[in-house]
Amino acid sequence: MDLSHVDEQGAASMVDISSKPEVKRTATARGKIILRPETIELIRGRLVKKGDVLAAARIAGISAAKKTWDLIPLCHNIAIDRVAVDFDIAEDGIEIRSTAVCTGRTGIEMEALTAVAVAALTIYDMCKSADGEMRIEGVALVEKVKEDPR
Repeated sequence: MDLSHVDEQGAASMVDISSKPEVKRTATARGKIILRPETIELIRGRLVKKGDVLAAARIAGISAAKKTWDLIPLCHNIAIDRVAVDFDIAEDGIEIRSTAVCTGRTGIEMEALTAVAVAALTIYDMCKSADGEMRIEGVALVEKVKEDPR
């Protein structure tokens, strides 16, 4: 199996994308944080002592997407055109979805995944004093689209 981030000697290597064309790329990721019903009600009512949980998680997710290249050692620093972080409150937790868009030579999936993961971690941090049973699960890429440059 060929690994794109490993050279012929097995050393870590950043992928050379200089010859690739610039293309509009979109990626969507999702994840979920499982919460007790009481914690969900605190979030809905904006009663968590640290503040508006979903507003903070949205900003954290967007900020993290913009810093993905700094967090993941071999990621390229790409210009991001858009990042959105959205939430759906379910009976057993909060579903998190992020869509990221760029026009560049490499994909944007790591940024979408990072946004979801950090949004979930922010919810966890803000609610940890109220809910010791929280669980983050299912962080995954659900769609990756590369528009044809022609």
